[in-house]
Amino acid sequence: MPGTITVGLDGTDHSLAAADWAAAEASRRGMALRLVHAWVWQPLDVAVAADSDVQQQWAADVLREAEDRVTAAFPGLAVTTELLPAETVPSLLVEAARADLFVLGSRGHGAMGGYLLGSVALKVLRQAVRPVVLVRPPRRDEPAPAAEDVVVGVQEVDETGRPVLEFAFAAAAARDSRVRAVRAWSVPRVFTWSPGSLYLADEADGLEALERKRLSEALRPWREKYPQVEVVEHVEIGSAADVLLSNGPGACLIVVGRRLPGPHDLRRIGSVTHAALHHALCPVAVVPHP
Repeated sequence: MPGTITVGLDGTDHSLAAADWAAAEASRRGMALRLVHAWVWQPLDVAVAADSDVQQQWAADVLREAEDRVTAAFPGLAVTTELLPAETVPSLLVEAARADLFVLGSRGHGAMGGYLLGSVALKVLRQAVRPVVLVRPPRRDEPAPAAEDVVVGVQEVDETGRPVLEFAFAAAAARDSRVRAVRAWSVPRVFTWSPGSLYLADEADGLEALERKRLSEALRPWREKYPQVEVVEHVEIGSAADVLLSNGPGACLIVVGRRLPGPHDLRRIGSVTHAALHHALCPVAVVPHP
């Protein structure tokens, strides 16, 4: 599969974990790997030598360390690096738009909202128009995954959800993994029901059966395109975030969708995406869709 996976580096263990994951993914898919680090000189108010030349050397070392690391692990991988002389978020957004897949490090999971994810990652994620994967370093106290499913949250069952399912099935095919398609549902308020919706539910033998039917129909084109990929369908009543995360243990990748923002709605990433990014134990792919 041709294309390029780009990693935004910042010199932390989180970004090195992102580089490791991206290198393995690029090798798996036959893609090229691009490592970038955005840097512009900023005077530092500290009592150390930190002039422009010193800071630029630090920035170059970030790229060199990551490049040495991934080429040692994957000797045949095509790797390029670039030091971006520009502000971090704008330059990373340009790189994300050019790449087939953009990868960033995440600080981990917790209960403190957006602060653990990192302000740069959040700003890029909110505005990116291509898929972004967030990766964090594994913790020593985490058990090894018992399975290698690609778990995908299926919220949109019409055409708008196609990019999310396409990404999940392609990722599973590259890994020889299963797709676990997860759909949560809730009982709608009575006043929102029309005679037409009541008829559909009755024809489907109940609400849950109707949701199962919707999920199966959404998956049908991708089962046909990827017949080698085993699919597990999971439909459950409850919070979409809770249902998705309860299916997360053992996953090698969680895939969620994010609606492309309008010009005045650049801050939202969605509650399900937010929960997955902060509590999932594996990398999370966020796929924009209409």
